[in-house]
Amino acid sequence: MILNIIKKDLNNKMILEKLKEKFTKYEIARILGARSLQLAMDAPVLLKLTKEEEDELNFDTLKTAEKELIADVLPITIKRPLPKKSEKTVKKLSEEEIREKLEKQAEKERKETEIEKKKKSVEEAEESEIQHEGEIMEIATPEDEEEVEEKEEGADEAD
Repeated sequence: MILNIIKKDLNNKMILEKLKEKFTKYEIARILGARSLQLAMDAPVLLKLTKEEEDELNFDTLKTAEKELIADVLPITIKRPLPKKSEKTVKKLSEEEIREKLEKQAEKERKETEIEKKKKSVEEAEESEIQHEGEIMEIATPEDEEEVEEKEEGADEAD
């Protein structure tokens, strides 16, 4: 008698482990609760139980629902929301591919810095050329404007 109970316990543990792989503990609770409610509302039992098994279950709807779940005869399905599939496939890069990408990126950065250096040298050359030729005008001060006006007036009087 005790050996039978131990065998049943081991079988139930193995079956429960298989169920836990298939469902989460919350899904199992939801399934058992829903089926137990159905049985309490006089739904037909989906298992063929002997009188001994019915007496052992003591007409407990939760235990009956558990037996039905273990026997995998429940017509209850679980719909899990899954993330949308993307069309882009992600592949794992090898070390060589990673190294190549890093080298390309470093080369791009080097080219960009070279271009920036060339731009700066060209700008500096242009600035020095402009300064050498004297094209840059100084900021006029009010005193300079007075001098220019006096020169213009003197030129006008001479005419």
